[in-house]
Amino acid sequence: MSGDGPRVLVATFNPGKARELGRLLAAAGVEPLTLSDLGISAPFEETGATYEENARGKAAHYAREAGIAALADDSGLEVEALGGRPGVLSARYGGPGLDDPGRCRMLLQEMAGVPEERRGARYVAVAALAPRPAAPRQPGDPPEGATRLFRATCAGRIAPEMRGRRGFGYDPIFYYPPFGATFGEITDDRKDRVSHRGLAFTAAAAFLKTREGLSMLGW
Repeated sequence: MSGDGPRVLVATFNPGKARELGRLLAAAGVEPLTLSDLGISAPFEETGATYEENARGKAAHYAREAGIAALADDSGLEVEALGGRPGVLSARYGGPGLDDPGRCRMLLQEMAGVPEERRGARYVAVAALAPRPAAPRQPGDPPEGATRLFRATCAGRIAPEMRGRRGFGYDPIFYYPPFGATFGEITDDRKDRVSHRGLAFTAAAAFLKTREGLSMLGW
């Protein structure tokens, strides 16, 4: 993009999330900037008890750090047979020594022997848009500091084994019945249309096209 249009900070260090969000923002005519683009390297500590708390806190923190509007998310996998775990702890499930494949294998071990009818699960995502700090106010603009939230879910099942090499996180074990495949087996385009994060970010991208959304970017 040219760099003279509306811009928003993609507030994540996760390269998979950054690519996913970048695709959706670019399609909406908004230039996505990454934390590394702006030389920001300090992580935000997610201590909230809900997706909303973590997403709102992260977006507001990085908007202040960067001086531009920031779009962040918190998301997780909720498994029925595990009482909703790993939930908000999805990215840290099993401790810092595990990578994405390690977390998938750990969850599959916990689900060993669980019958098909009890393998239901859902992905949850909450995207948060924090406005550009101290942007000039216009009549009808949202209150200074207001953060907009966009929540979406995607229902599926836990597959019996890892399948596919696409996506990230728990995608290789998240089976989506309408496609007859895991999220690790489908293309980015198909995933964006139905996934929790795709739906939440699509709603956020559509909002950014509105007068209120553009005002939060300082336009």
